[in-house]
Amino acid sequence: MENTLLVALSRQMSLERQIDVIANNVANVNTNGFKANQSLFEEFLNTGAHEDNFAASDRRVSFVQDRTAYHDFTQGPNEKTGNPLDVAIDGKGFIAVQTAAGERYTRDGAFQINSKGQLVTTGGNIVLGANGPIVFQSTDHDIAISSEGLITVREGNVTQFDSIRGRIKLVKFDNPQALRKDGANLYAAPAGTAAQPDTASRVNQGFVEKSNVSAVTEMTRLMDVMRTYQSVASLMQQQSDLRKSAIQTLADPQA
Repeated sequence: MENTLLVALSRQMSLERQIDVIANNVANVNTNGFKANQSLFEEFLNTGAHEDNFAASDRRVSFVQDRTAYHDFTQGPNEKTGNPLDVAIDGKGFIAVQTAAGERYTRDGAFQINSKGQLVTTGGNIVLGANGPIVFQSTDHDIAISSEGLITVREGNVTQFDSIRGRIKLVKFDNPQALRKDGANLYAAPAGTAAQPDTASRVNQGFVEKSNVSAVTEMTRLMDVMRTYQSVASLMQQQSDLRKSAIQTLADPQA
């Protein structure tokens, strides 16, 4: 296959994967705590087809390679909800939750209380405290969450002192880019990536962190990718027409 077609195909394949990344970002523009993904490209140089009897070596051919997609952990805007169970993280930390697949991590602080009195995410995952799940009693009221994540309540008719229900488990990672998106707005830590206690991040009660995806930016990027894809397709069609014309000319005995 000609180098032109190989280069064009490599570009189209990378653009197709970039469209998938953009589409996922746009689909989560309203997902609390969602962090966008961005594509990372690099140039891949390779020698063209050649034989040993060529007088000089071929020039290297430059291909397009989408090296990876990385997490954009830029903090999203905070939105006031007024719900005393909601928290927004101010910092680089994550909230640890318990799922059926094990411990996972999220930036989505929209919480609620399930039928067992446990603090859970909107997806039903148990929010972990320093000593396990955070459990409320049916008589608890006036829930307060400090900036360090300490949860206190008033019990029944007691108004003189507060009872502690737990402290939200905030964690951090030395290399957060190693985290893997695990669906349902959760991150999983692969082997060798250990969660560490995060004492620097703070939480704001009554707020949730919104997605850091800019719909306008992503739609603009999508249109740019589509135009580039169409340009590459046009180039491939031109090369095909040139090859067809050359074959017809060479095959014409009158030429």
